[in-house]
Amino acid sequence: MSVIMLLIGLAILIYMTVKGINIIISAVVASTFVALTSGQDIIEAMTGTYMQGFTGYFATYFLLFLLGAIFGKVMAETGAAEAIAVWVMKIIGPKGAVMAVVLACAIMTYGGVSLFVVGFAVYPLAVSLFRNANLPRRFIPAALVFGSVTFTMFLPGSPEIQNIMPTEFFGTTPYSGFWIGMIASLFNFILGTFFLHLLIRNAVKRGEKFEKYDSDIETDEENKRKLPNIYLALLPVIVVVAGMVTYSQLFNANTAAILALLGAIVIACLTMFKFINGFWDVLGKGSNDAIVAICNTSAVIAFGKVAALTTGFTQIVETVLEIPGPPLLSMAICINLIAGLTGSASGGLGISLPILSPIYLNMGVDPGALHRVSVMSSDGLASLPHNGYIVTTIRNISHETFKRAYPAVALMAVVLTMCATALAVVLFTIFT
Repeated sequence: MSVIMLLIGLAILIYMTVKGINIIISAVVASTFVALTSGQDIIEAMTGTYMQGFTGYFATYFLLFLLGAIFGKVMAETGAAEAIAVWVMKIIGPKGAVMAVVLACAIMTYGGVSLFVVGFAVYPLAVSLFRNANLPRRFIPAALVFGSVTFTMFLPGSPEIQNIMPTEFFGTTPYSGFWIGMIASLFNFILGTFFLHLLIRNAVKRGEKFEKYDSDIETDEENKRKLPNIYLALLPVIVVVAGMVTYSQLFNANTAAILALLGAIVIACLTMFKFINGFWDVLGKGSNDAIVAICNTSAVIAFGKVAALTTGFTQIVETVLEIPGPPLLSMAICINLIAGLTGSASGGLGISLPILSPIYLNMGVDPGALHRVSVMSSDGLASLPHNGYIVTTIRNISHETFKRAYPAVALMAVVLTMCATALAVVLFTIFT
């Protein structure tokens, strides 16, 4: 019964989120339900467990969120993010509309630009390319998500929070599990490219075409603004990647990512200052974005902390740990389930790693393998409909409905990511 109540609590969280209710409110309601139905003291659960989970995550990762959001805002306000997208799409051309969208997202995401900034920056150009190629626009969210939260997110060296968190628990670096991580990412890219094109091709054969929306007029106007030179636009991204390589040798991963992003912000402001309208306003907007993003994630983490105290949660974890096969398999399944429970990759890692890391390290499993598999596992079920980025991409950025857009998104971000994770588990098991 405890498992059923826990799943109902998750269903409440998903339902409220999909309906557009603020994730913080949704998390509080769902947490209250889980606490009440599991026999927890409601006052202690909400003022103790919930708030400790919320503030603990906030305190640990606020600076990373802050600098990441400011960097993303600077890249957006200067037009650098848009310039990169335009550059990629010019190289590939209208015939490669789908891949132009995917690669533009991938370059910026791996370079440390916020997911939401990437989505808003690339979407207008995606609309233009899909319109010129006469492709069904309901697949734009899938292209954006594929380029933002799949292969590029678990590439070794990524400055994204999912690739930073495991370093604290396994004593690793953002580059741990490098070669197999690269192979699995390439596999995911190839598989995703094939199926995304297949879905679109089949839709076109059924007679689907590009549909024009009222918002397209604003989109076209936005594309007319003056953009920085592509070399200037790419420079901050290069600084992030180079900074991650350099600082990871000297500091822990969280500090390395903070320093890399700080350096990129300074470079972006110095080289593209003339494109910034209101320097302090840009920093202020970035700070506000950071607070919203980390509060949303902290709320989901806090829900997971309350859920983790239930008998149902313990039963699920114990059942998964008893799954026969290599240890990496059970860990991958467990993290996937917890990430799905929270609707957040970082949320899933924040809850699961403190519990699972000592268990698997004591088994003698290679820390690098644990790091890379945990990162990849967090990207699967985390992309269920209650994931904040998925909701924003489909409804707010692309102005689509879940019925039209989510099936393709689910294939890219959930199914194929889990296939890549399975490959990584197999390869790590054989070669480590």
